[in-house]
Amino acid sequence: MASASVLRARVASPSREELVARARAMIPVLKARADITEAGRRIPDETIADLHEAGFFRILQPRRWGGYEMDPQAFFDVQMALAEGCMSTGWMFGVVGGHPYELALFADAAQQEVWGEDSATLVSSSYQPVGRVERAEGGFYLSGRWGFSSGCEHCQWVLLGALAPPETEGRAPDMRTFLVPRRDYTIEDTWHTFGLKGTGSQDIVVERVFVPEHRTHRAVDGFLCQNPGQAANDGPLYTLPWAQVFVRLVSTASIGAARGAVQAAVEIARARVSTNTGKASKSDPVLLNAIATAYAALDEMQTVLDRNFDDMMRLACIGEPIPMEKRSLYRFQSASVVRRCAALVDDMMPLLGGRAIYLSSPIVRYWLDLNAARAHVANDPNNFGPDLAQGLMGEPPTFMFL
Repeated sequence: MASASVLRARVASPSREELVARARAMIPVLKARADITEAGRRIPDETIADLHEAGFFRILQPRRWGGYEMDPQAFFDVQMALAEGCMSTGWMFGVVGGHPYELALFADAAQQEVWGEDSATLVSSSYQPVGRVERAEGGFYLSGRWGFSSGCEHCQWVLLGALAPPETEGRAPDMRTFLVPRRDYTIEDTWHTFGLKGTGSQDIVVERVFVPEHRTHRAVDGFLCQNPGQAANDGPLYTLPWAQVFVRLVSTASIGAARGAVQAAVEIARARVSTNTGKASKSDPVLLNAIATAYAALDEMQTVLDRNFDDMMRLACIGEPIPMEKRSLYRFQSASVVRRCAALVDDMMPLLGGRAIYLSSPIVRYWLDLNAARAHVANDPNNFGPDLAQGLMGEPPTFMFL
């Protein structure tokens, strides 16, 4: 049962349009804070406070915990707008703001621990299956070091991936996510990168701490859409495959950032005259075509991703499973977005002249951030293409992350 403090936190959900308007209103503020965000290598406390005040962290949170339990499209629209102002902010929001969805899939006892006293508590993650796990009565002992925990310095809990040894010898290990409180891990400052500098994606270190069974989430449950949290959070939203939500959390910011880069290219082209040739960039057909190509491609990518989630939510609302061939296709399309966005900006960069490579250039931060985002495993289409192609051949998928 939700606590009294949670019940008081319940408010009428804003509309999707209101949330997007709030996010777009933040774009100038995020641009103005971009330098201090990068210098600090973390999202400023002021920005986190603004995201809380705007209600963005509640978009995917269950209503019974004071959340809005909205269609994921509202979340992705907000994420794209934030990334248009600052991709580090959009990326961190996508990850941390998406965790209320997975937490809603955990057993209710875990949700009570995280949100029972404060429904605004934030959770970070690192899903790399690098932890060492020992089975114990009532749970597990977890140890290890995980990298890339975006926004972790603003969070009081972390979700960590690891392979649990099988209960029966000879069986396959059990991929799980382990939910760990701040008192049981340390954060080590390792985040020194060329892009996405402000995400604060530090290392998490755990030294043999006990994690009870109810604070774990099995990957197979997320794959089968049969999660313990669905008993309490029984809306259609939480019947989606968790992996379909997750892959979009780390790809969608790239569309917003690439839109920011297109706007920056237009700004440069409008005023630039080459000191070598005397030609105005606004009359250069090659540059103009690169800008037009990027603008149109971004519209196409968003249209496809919107269609995909509209289709999945339609099926969820009528209680129908999402066919495996669609899950393979949708995951592959999400994985392809970041590299496509980075390539579009790559094509514009050399056409904007030498001044475009200065750190003061309005496009260079988007360019660096997009190329950094390519490194995420979920943004490499080569990891997901084989399942799609094998499905076309009538073969079952080999990878559970669908």
